[in-house]
Amino acid sequence: MSQRLDYKLSSPGAFNALMHTEQQVHKSDLEESLLELVKSRASQINGCAWCLDMHTKDARARGETEQRLYLLPTWREAPCYSARERAALAWTEAVTLVAAEEISDELYAEVREHFDEKTLVDLTLAIIAINGWNRMNVAFRTPVGDYVSPHAPKP
Repeated sequence: MSQRLDYKLSSPGAFNALMHTEQQVHKSDLEESLLELVKSRASQINGCAWCLDMHTKDARARGETEQRLYLLPTWREAPCYSARERAALAWTEAVTLVAAEEISDELYAEVREHFDEKTLVDLTLAIIAINGWNRMNVAFRTPVGDYVSPHAPKP
């Protein structure tokens, strides 16, 4: 597939709006390892190869194991995720797929056991941000594969 357009060049203001949201996400108290799992899972659901490439590379560079990345689509059956990570992944799926099904009170209660009000809002903003990035990259067919993590060790 060939790129339809480069949204960063076509509308710098739109790109900067997404970047501002991303910067806010990284000011939160959420662990970077959790954010990479959330971003990877949403990107899997949305079929965004560019974001999945980026966030799995960043996760690996930050020390995430390949096994946990491979098992991410089946996180409910895999014992290698903490209760907090499971709650975040369930919330990620629910917020990402909100048009298909409402977010239940039971899920909200489960997530609140692991996230206070502020961190739950921050987590939700992170999910909103990655869904926005996914939609830009999928819609405009951003070429995948060239991303190099700034967290990777220098050769």
